[in-house]
Amino acid sequence: MKTIDELLAEGVSGKRVFVRADLNVPLDGTTITDDGRIRAVVPTVKALADAGARVVVASHLGRPKGAPDPAFSLAPAAARLGELLGAEVAFATDTVGESATATVAGLADGRVAVIENLRFNAGETSKDDAERGAFADRLAALADVYVGDGFGAVHRKHASVFDLPARLPHAAGYLIATEVGVLKKLTDDVQRPYVVALGGAKVSDKLGVIDHLLEKADRILIGGGMAYTFLKAQGHEVGISLLQADQIPAVLDYLERAKERGVEFVLPVDVLVSSEFPDLKTKAPANPTTVAADAIPADEEGLDIGPETRKLYASKLADAGTVFWNGPMGVFEHPDYAEGTKAVAQALVDSPAFTVVGGGDSAAAVRILGFDEKAFGHISTGGGASLEYLEGKTLPGLAALED
Repeated sequence: MKTIDELLAEGVSGKRVFVRADLNVPLDGTTITDDGRIRAVVPTVKALADAGARVVVASHLGRPKGAPDPAFSLAPAAARLGELLGAEVAFATDTVGESATATVAGLADGRVAVIENLRFNAGETSKDDAERGAFADRLAALADVYVGDGFGAVHRKHASVFDLPARLPHAAGYLIATEVGVLKKLTDDVQRPYVVALGGAKVSDKLGVIDHLLEKADRILIGGGMAYTFLKAQGHEVGISLLQADQIPAVLDYLERAKERGVEFVLPVDVLVSSEFPDLKTKAPANPTTVAADAIPADEEGLDIGPETRKLYASKLADAGTVFWNGPMGVFEHPDYAEGTKAVAQALVDSPAFTVVGGGDSAAAVRILGFDEKAFGHISTGGGASLEYLEGKTLPGLAALED
């Protein structure tokens, strides 16, 4: 895989360099609520611009249905990228149409443009190779060189991620190089004990990674909505908590395999419950109660791990050599249910271990809850991509960058 440093050494001045970034940031209207993914691509974009390249940045945002949708415009991300670069960033109002063509043609050496949301074109995500390829051909006409730096999208077989690198000379940007290096440390060079903390809503989202980590980890901590399927599998009442009953056989199998392999599986011992889901917009007080994890009332749902579980999980993380954390412990967006996620984040900050926050909601939580990103070994920009890498899957966007 060619690195961006090798590309820069060859010279990029005057060349149109297409950077596939991940600017898929959360928006409240047109306000960016977490700019972590934009900041992550700045080193690559700045290095190319400083070397005289004409940089064309492209990304998806959200899930528009293959047509323009103002709610998913990349205009706010383009403006924020310009602020971070300290230079004006041009913005094309389409992907491969008149605006994109004119905007790229008007770039001077060392200048940057962002084209509109790639998913405004159905060819970006099409499962039809010909349709995807046709869109990739039109994107290729905008550039001389391709740099892949959108780690959060490398697990997708999309036109700008998989097909476009085959049409242009290509290299990996700084972010992808960093992400892959970190994930290799979690698979090939693990310092033990290796502790994994998994949260989030659904067990089904984590089945593959749990299956793989049973071969690697020494200890697995479970929180978030997925914990209630584990508790149900153990025969406990979970009330109206999030439950994937169809996953109980798989969960029982994992618990049995963990026992056979000597992998410590740690589940909540107490939880915060309520009969109503909290109002995440007004943040009105929710007034939850704490109950034992095996005594959830039939008409209430678990929404965060309880105080005893927070202490337990902190103790289970304290002696780790390596920690991988993916998924919040509760509904962290509401202050009454943020303490579990805070406790896990704080335990990582306090740990001397090599700590990796595995993207997605956990990465957003770290920033939203006010933690210093530098206190962690690495905060990934790609939750799904990180999980699939740890499952041992081939990621299309990485395979496409191989020479």
